[in-house]
Amino acid sequence: MGCAISGLAAKPEFGEKSTEAAAAHLSEDQIQMIKESWKVIRDDIAKVGIIMFVRLFETHPECKDVFFLFRDVEDLERLRTSRELRAHGLRVMSFIEKSVARLDQLERLEALALELGKSHYRYNAPPKYYSYVGAEFICAVQPILKERWTAELEEAWKTLFLYVTGLMKQGYQEESNRHRHLAASPKERPDKKNTAL
Repeated sequence: MGCAISGLAAKPEFGEKSTEAAAAHLSEDQIQMIKESWKVIRDDIAKVGIIMFVRLFETHPECKDVFFLFRDVEDLERLRTSRELRAHGLRVMSFIEKSVARLDQLERLEALALELGKSHYRYNAPPKYYSYVGAEFICAVQPILKERWTAELEEAWKTLFLYVTGLMKQGYQEESNRHRHLAASPKERPDKKNTAL
C-alpha cells in the first residue's frame, strides 16, 4: 500500500515568507485544477478522511500520541471502523473543502488556517505532524481521481498544503507565544481579578 510522494512531508519548517511564496506560486490554472478535482473528491470525503488517517497512523505511528482516543489502538481494522476517526476525518475534510472554497480569497483562507493552527496548540498537536496529513491526503485521493490525476494536479495540491500548513504553523507559534507571554506576566492575565480600590 505504497504511495510514492515526495516534496511535502520532508519540507523544512515554514516562516511567513515561505507561506507567502507558496501562495504566490499557486497559479490560476492550479486553483482551477484543485477546484475541479475537489468536485470528484467531495463525493468520497468520509472515505478519504478515514483512508488518510489510517495511512497516517501506519506511516507515522507517533502521530497517534496526539489522539488520546487512538493512542493505544494497534488494530488498523478497528481504526477503519471507528466512528471517532470518521468524525475527525470529516472535520479535516471540511477544512480542506473550506480551503478550496477560499482559494480566490486568500485573506479568508489565511484567517481560517491561522485559527486552525491556534486551535491545534490548544489540542497539543505540534506542527511537525501537519505536513504528513497533506501527503496522506494526496495518496488517498489518487485512486479516486484515477486518470484525472496528473503530475500537475499533484503539484497544485502540494502547493496548497504547503501554504496552509505554513499558516497553521504560524498560528500555532502565535498561540504558543501568547500563552508564554501570559505565563510570564500573571498580572496581565485577563482571569486575574484586580483587588485594588
